Amino acid sequence: MIKNITIVGGGTAGFMTASTLLKFFPNKKITLIESSNISTVGVGESTLVQIREWLHQLGIKDKDFIKETNATYKLSIKFENFYKKGKSFHYPFGLPIVNGSQHGLNTWWIKKHFYECDNSDYADCLFPNLSLIKNKKLSFNTKNQLPFNFKKNTAFHFDATKFGLWLKDKYCIPKGLNYIQDEIKTIEQDENGIKSLNNKYKADLFIDCTGFKSLLLGETIKEPFESLENLLPNNSAFATKLPYKNKQEELNLYTNCTAYNNGWIWNIPLWNRVGTGYVYSNKFISDDDALKEFKKYLGTEELEFKKINMRTGIHKRLWVKNVCAVGLSAGFIEPLESNGLFSIHEFLNILIRNLHRGKISQFDKDNYTYNCKQIFYNFAEFVALHYALSHRDDTEYWKANLNKQWSDTLINHQPNIVDGIDNAVRQRSFEYTFPDYGGLHCISAGMNWQPTDIYSLLKYNTHTTDGVWKIDAKEFKEFSDDNKNYWESIVKDFPDYINFLENTYYK
Repeated sequence: MIKNITIVGGGTAGFMTASTLLKFFPNKKITLIESSNISTVGVGESTLVQIREWLHQLGIKDKDFIKETNATYKLSIKFENFYKKGKSFHYPFGLPIVNGSQHGLNTWWIKKHFYECDNSDYADCLFPNLSLIKNKKLSFNTKNQLPFNFKKNTAFHFDATKFGLWLKDKYCIPKGLNYIQDEIKTIEQDENGIKSLNNKYKADLFIDCTGFKSLLLGETIKEPFESLENLLPNNSAFATKLPYKNKQEELNLYTNCTAYNNGWIWNIPLWNRVGTGYVYSNKFISDDDALKEFKKYLGTEELEFKKINMRTGIHKRLWVKNVCAVGLSAGFIEPLESNGLFSIHEFLNILIRNLHRGKISQFDKDNYTYNCKQIFYNFAEFVALHYALSHRDDTEYWKANLNKQWSDTLINHQPNIVDGIDNAVRQRSFEYTFPDYGGLHCISAGMNWQPTDIYSLLKYNTHTTDGVWKIDAKEFKEFSDDNKNYWESIVKDFPDYINFLENTYYK
């Protein structure tokens, strides 16, 4: 029976782990040990909507932390120059509105065939929150007007370091966390795993939240690491903080991702500043030249830049003996699609379900590994699709990306249960549609990767005529245009986004 749990490492991962354990296991002794000399990565400032489920589980409300973490709301992710230079598209949160359309999401592709609309039109037609984003408006009271669930389909931009500190001071310590600041100088082991730390800290379970270092699972237990180097192109980043020049213009309701010469650049608008970073591959550009590129893009050199060496991949097992890993110490994909904090709260959900069984067997430990890696590899291949679907070839980086073989199973015909690249190809090839949940349908539209097209319609709908499709396209165009006009008419009376944040949280 696990009664005494020690988390090694603070930061966002450590204190999210401590918060979760304190909430669901109030009768266990929860200890967190962190060094005062180790800085966190501290750039994970963008989240996905699933963080709301975690916050709800812990009883944490928006007003509790927003002001103290300089948080803002996030309704979408915008991608610029990923498909081609000069092209952009949104991946908005929530489900698309397809009521009355003849062929569901595929009706848009029929419309595109007849009306030759830009790929960005997909999100405009189907997501009401684009009207909020484009007009920079926001209101809690959307339930009976705009078909958009504010509480379910918004995420956050926040200062991840401040969020971790807020959890520590306002949630963990008041709930009884045994918080210790100390350097881990020695780690004693026995046949069960870790016996003690510094010959004095003992526990039934040690949770590794030491970041890329992976002090317990990687360095001590020496669990093998499965690299994603062959799937994902990037392994480095520079990050910095920008002051607002024009807050009204720059404070958006989305995270912006801009494909660049040797990678891509993120832009995350917090209340007090903008977080930005250049993610790149040092196989195609040196660190010095990457920093020069980034400074040129930003148009300034008068900033402090933090270099991050990224380890993409995941350990073979995530729970070995009495050591379990959460966060970067378990694995990392890359910053695209804001998956860093996502993996923390999703891994924690799996951890607490296994811990609730009481006594832990090897099956429970393996179950944790299986479920976490299923989530991890699904997401990793979804991220990889952002590169696989690109048609850019303007630099050596993008040329290599264009000519890369992405999955052996696509040519070897081996079954694969990962809901990633292979499954996307299978859905497009045999089902001619993508599901309306998740982001695949938005990314495929933005990258012009049609789940259906005029050729498949001609082949598999011999009873249908071109005239009928044209009617379907016209009806959908009218339907979507009516929707857009209606949504625009609703949000015009909503508060301006900056005023909404200021009056609700920052006054």
